Order: sequence, then C-alpha cells, then structure tokens
Amino acid sequence: MKKERMLQSIEAEKRPDPEVDAKPARRRFTAAYKLRILTEAEAARETGQVGELLRREGLYSSHLTTWRAQRDAGALAALGKKRGRKARQRDLEKERLEKECAQLRRENQQLRAINEIQKKVSELLGIPLDAPQRSGGST
Repeated sequence: MKKERMLQSIEAEKRPDPEVDAKPARRRFTAAYKLRILTEAEAARETGQVGELLRREGLYSSHLTTWRAQRDAGALAALGKKRGRKARQRDLEKERLEKECAQLRRENQQLRAINEIQKKVSELLGIPLDAPQRSGGST
C-alpha cells in the first residue's frame, strides 16, 4: 500500500501542470539564433536531420522558410537595429538644450558658492567690497 502511494505521488510530480496561461508568451528569436538554425539546416545532408533539428528546437518548417526569405532580403542584418519611432531633429535639439541647461545650473551653483566664500573671507579680513556696478544708460 505504501509503495503504491509513493508511486502515485512520484507520477503526480512528473505530470505537467494542466493549468494553461490565459495568453501564451510569444516567442522571439534573435538574428544570431535564426542564422545558426539556418546554417545547421542547410548543413544537414542525411534524411531526417532537418526534422530532428526542428523537433529539438521546437520549431516548424515554416520558420525556416520565413527566415530564409528574410536572410535573402537582407532583413536579418537589420534585426539588430533599434525598433520604434526614429528621433526627430527637434527632440534631439531639446535633449541637447536640457543637458546644457543642467550643466549651466551646476556651474551657477558652484559660482554662487565661491562668491559666498569670497564674501566671508573679505569680512574676516576686513576688506570692504564695492557694490556691483550696473551698466545702465546714465553715466
């Protein structure tokens, strides 16, 4: 009786979970992977080697057909490029200006700190500071 329970529990552990995801994850293949599989498929000379490759990798023959067409069209080389909308010139200029603004703010903060230190040193040494002269229209 104990043996039967142990065997049943072992068999239960081996069984796959019957729960299915609501939406299965879409498989994505890199360009390097596609090229490797195409190379292996084209190197297969004996009967059944391509089928064995497809079963081992969990692929369909339509994958090979599509990937060959992509390779011949030069699309595999383009797969390494970034996807999505291309940056506009205006967006690039905005980014450059934001970086420049941040740098100027840091410099301004440093200069203000230096100015405060100079004021304190002049007070300690008893050196009077002249009021800043403003350039106006009346001279």
